[in-house]
Amino acid sequence: MHVSATFLYDGDCAFCSTCARFIERRLRPDAEVVAWQWADLDALGTTREAAEEAVQWIDGGRVEAGPDAISRLLRASRWYWRPAGWVLAIPVVRWPAWPVYRWISRNRDRLPGGTPACALPQAHRDRLRASGASST
Repeated sequence: MHVSATFLYDGDCAFCSTCARFIERRLRPDAEVVAWQWADLDALGTTREAAEEAVQWIDGGRVEAGPDAISRLLRASRWYWRPAGWVLAIPVVRWPAWPVYRWISRNRDRLPGGTPACALPQAHRDRLRASGASST
């Protein structure tokens, strides 16, 4: 399979990592699914701040975030996931998707697969990792 796109997620978040494993197993997108902490963000054309803020879909220099990234991910996945991606791309659906995405992002520590570390700001998780403490 030729992979031309990259989907970035927060590898320090257990909820996000659980979702990424689901994506790889079930959606099987034509993209590399990688934690932003291990990606060359400069080469991908995005920033740490953007990756901390929301998941990223990067394809041919074009960067999309949050629900827009998820829409692109779904459209690049197995055929039966593609209609959900197209529905999410419709403006009337996409507009309310952002507040829902932000709510999920703020509450990911309370969601299935989440841990208390998912609620910590990235800078705090970086300090924990540097000190050798486990953050997830």
